Amino acid sequence: RKLEKYISNQKLQPFTHSSTPVVCLVIEGGTNTIRAVLEYVTDSPPVPVVVCDGSGRAADLIAFVHKYASDTGEQIVLESMHDYLLGTIQKTFEVGAEQAEQLYQELLLCTKNKNLITIFRIQDRPEGKTQELDQTILTALFKSQHLSPPEQLSLALTWNRVDIARSEIFVYGQEWPHGALDEAMMQALEHDRIDFVKLLLENGVSMRKFLTIPRLEELYNTKHGPANTLGYILRDVRPHIPKGYIYTLHDIGLVINKLMGGAYRSYYTRRKFRPIYAKVMNSYVNTHRKPSTFARSAGVNSMSLVTGLLPVTSDMALFEFPFNELLIWAVLTKRQQMALLMWTHGEEALAKSLVACKLYKAMAHEAADDDLDTEIYEELRGYAKEFESKGLKLLDFCYRQDAERAQRLLTCELQSWSSQSCLSLAVAANHRAILAHPCSQVILADLWMGGLRTRKNTNLKVILGLLVPPFIKKLDFKSKEELQKMPQTEEEHLENQCLDYDDNGKHNPDAEALLSDAYSMKDTKVQENGKVSLTDSENTQYKDYMYDH
Repeated sequence: RKLEKYISNQKLQPFTHSSTPVVCLVIEGGTNTIRAVLEYVTDSPPVPVVVCDGSGRAADLIAFVHKYASDTGEQIVLESMHDYLLGTIQKTFEVGAEQAEQLYQELLLCTKNKNLITIFRIQDRPEGKTQELDQTILTALFKSQHLSPPEQLSLALTWNRVDIARSEIFVYGQEWPHGALDEAMMQALEHDRIDFVKLLLENGVSMRKFLTIPRLEELYNTKHGPANTLGYILRDVRPHIPKGYIYTLHDIGLVINKLMGGAYRSYYTRRKFRPIYAKVMNSYVNTHRKPSTFARSAGVNSMSLVTGLLPVTSDMALFEFPFNELLIWAVLTKRQQMALLMWTHGEEALAKSLVACKLYKAMAHEAADDDLDTEIYEELRGYAKEFESKGLKLLDFCYRQDAERAQRLLTCELQSWSSQSCLSLAVAANHRAILAHPCSQVILADLWMGGLRTRKNTNLKVILGLLVPPFIKKLDFKSKEELQKMPQTEEEHLENQCLDYDDNGKHNPDAEALLSDAYSMKDTKVQENGKVSLTDSENTQYKDYMYDH
């Protein structure tokens, strides 16, 4: 009993007031079992009891008495069965009449707390009633301990019983305290509870409001979930990291850059993200927990002057496309089913499938280089092929619906994916099936032909034009409007941007300009331990700037 008291006094979750629930499970049992049940239901606070009817002896007796007990407290039916119950008790436990009478009185006392006793029938359950023992235990806890809806949800999530949460907790008219569902979503993501994430999304949790910079960083540092290779890759970009190192989003950005390769640059490593990160983490640290390495250095040493210039807004800690961020988190932490769920929500599904495919392939390559188990390599390659298939099916569906829009889908610039296009992401991921798709081939042929109309025998006409120059007049060229709608190469796009910049003049300074132009610290120095610091000359420049302003 002392051990049970100690366990019941432990907190269910850190920083919460709910204690660990305790339940008594009765399977068969003797005379002492009846006394123990009486002690549980009359204790302060009382402990709910689940009795397995059909397991024999004490359990069957308690279930029988519970069935005929009155809810009002008047046990007329049981008193009329006094002699029958005494005989059954004597026969079951092989005791005398005096002890049988005592046990009979104890059974009657148990029925006075009928609401604390739940019966689980092992046999002869009606067809279609698939209630299991764990569901019965949870239902008993909900009824007896008067847990609040958030506590009930946390308990159901711990037991991974989404069916109970759907039928018993998310009932019509249920009101939830502010932030209660956000905490449940955080717990569901950490423990990789896919069905609970779906349920919470169905019941109104907004990922746009839920996912903040601190929460995303906490997800990357969680100890729950499947084993992954993130730590191995991080050591490649952050050598000599100490034991117990807390990953920062800047570290994650470096990992993403390494895996994506080429000109891809993660939002977490961009200059305009650094002052926002420092501002948000400084505010979060003051009220929640110790700062991470990057937050301490960025906020105290190098970012304090810049973040002081940034206005504090409620949206500063949020992400414009939260499902994109969670997809990358799920991929890097090898949560395939979670990644597939995040792929089905949000925007830019084709781009997300290509990014996931590229990340998985790069992670598989890193696993092979680090001499990890072959199973890990094969598993990551399998996940990549799954996203390859989904991306190809999506493009094929779009192309059959509207070929012109599907082509624009492949060539439009994606600001949230380092200004890449789906076509360039397909090249990076070596997705040959998408590159060989008619939609991609039409675009590539259009780029190859340039201003020429792609009709029959175009190549033959070009060759004849080279051999017989007057034949050039027979070639058909696109109109100016058609040329403007054509996809551009990267060089053409950059050239047009430079022309627009020269025509419109310089833009107004923003958060990134504060870090990159006359007001900036020029280039931050990222040390091996993740700290960001400034040189003396850069600090002097900031002091002069703040003094003048």
